[in-house]
Amino acid sequence: MDSLYSVEDTRWMWEELEKIGVRSLRSAGEVDKILSKPTGTVLVVINSICGCATAHARPAVGLALQNKVIPDDSVTVFAGVDREATARAREHITGQPPSSPSIALFKNGRLVFILHRSRIEGRTVEAITEDLVSAFDQHCTSS
Repeated sequence: MDSLYSVEDTRWMWEELEKIGVRSLRSAGEVDKILSKPTGTVLVVINSICGCATAHARPAVGLALQNKVIPDDSVTVFAGVDREATARAREHITGQPPSSPSIALFKNGRLVFILHRSRIEGRTVEAITEDLVSAFDQHCTSS
């Protein structure tokens, strides 16, 4: 699938997450590999070009990953850029409508928590961070 947005124009948006340890996935195979692990926790950020991703979602992920308890792995796909990887991530987020941005937590290969755009847009970074930290405390064991 071709990108809807220039990789170069959006580079800073995914590098912002990579700088805090959130690994970018570019293919369906990479997504399947990380989300098919039978044990452990994985944070999946569906990144977006929109303002709520820039002003709220990415900063909240950065703050939440400073929690004492965090997921075993943290990854991102970029809607409109990594279209194949994003489509596959959305297939794993079963029973949920597509949402960009969104932040999902998987435990032992199963979706256990999701923040849709509707729970990101218009909320404070602190409120989103609290939601993520609460999910980490409930489902994760890594520090």
